[in-house]
Amino acid sequence: MSATPFADLNALAVHLREELQDKKFVLLYAYNGTGKTRLSTIFKDLGKKKDERDTLYFNAFTEDLFYWDNDLENDRERVLKINKDSRFFAGLEELEMDNRIRPLLNRYADFDFKIDTNNWEVSFSKTITTGEGDAAKTEIIEDIKVSRGEENIFVWCFFLAIVQLAIDRAEAYEWVKYVYIDDPISSLDENNAIIVANHLAQMLIKSNHTLRTVISTHHTLFFNVMGNELKKAKKYLFCKAQDSQSYVLRDTGKTPFFQHVANLAELEQAQKEGKLYTHHFNMLRSIIEKTASFHGYENFGDCIRPTADDADKTLHTRVVNIMSHGNYSLYEPIEMLEENKALFKTILEDFRKNFPFNPDPFKRTTKDMEQS
Repeated sequence: MSATPFADLNALAVHLREELQDKKFVLLYAYNGTGKTRLSTIFKDLGKKKDERDTLYFNAFTEDLFYWDNDLENDRERVLKINKDSRFFAGLEELEMDNRIRPLLNRYADFDFKIDTNNWEVSFSKTITTGEGDAAKTEIIEDIKVSRGEENIFVWCFFLAIVQLAIDRAEAYEWVKYVYIDDPISSLDENNAIIVANHLAQMLIKSNHTLRTVISTHHTLFFNVMGNELKKAKKYLFCKAQDSQSYVLRDTGKTPFFQHVANLAELEQAQKEGKLYTHHFNMLRSIIEKTASFHGYENFGDCIRPTADDADKTLHTRVVNIMSHGNYSLYEPIEMLEENKALFKTILEDFRKNFPFNPDPFKRTTKDMEQS
């Protein structure tokens, strides 16, 4: 994998802009803490000239354009307020955004919404059905406060609707030359990662538009799906250099790096640092299941070898099975108990020993994680 060094994030942002003169898409994979969000902000700021802008961006700050009014006095009319001064919402009043967002949102959620452009706020509702047959009753619950995950998916669909307007060269978004997307959804299971990635890719490639796009993520499956969909995109591993002050782009080549290698490296690093959370069992089970499928085993437990303290594999298989079926949130990760950390370490080490992977990409990925 060829590597290009950069003295700082500003130099890297300048390079990305230069590369986008010839390439339509650039994909960046980076571990959390590398500087993805700062890079997206610097890239955006390079396009500022007085009141002019050229980058429509989605990152952690985009979500800050929305904030809740929880109606603390009456605890009844809860609405999501909109920062009307942002160019993100240019033309909101004239473009019937409700009708543009709703078909996108219906792909992912079962709640509805209304945008009030007079008060610059969004209200949410949900249809609830109780009873069965002739006794069934349907009720619409108004002014609900949606969950954090539902709020994030709403903001993402809002952004997608604006991207479509920029692609269509709507007057309010004619200033957009670049689209920069950093970690569109911070918590995705594998199924939704594939759906979101595929949907985004199809939107970006389906028409002969002139927009240039950078997408950065720490989600390995999302990166791989985007890489497979956007076949002509440049694909990089973005990481800190050994001095921790400069940065490196490593070209992953035509084929994105294997997801299971990156996931294994992440699990190894988390175990090494003692930063193990309950959702890591989900990642481990996913890797073991893919390995079982590759070897033609009927059950993932066939990849768990007997040990002296678990001769029939019952304990370790049961631990992986139970711990990987919880509804764990990546927004509020729960640290494992010490005894579960010990079991996790044993299962992971036995798996790595019994099913050795090519060490070269694994060592390289682990090294990049340590540097980041």
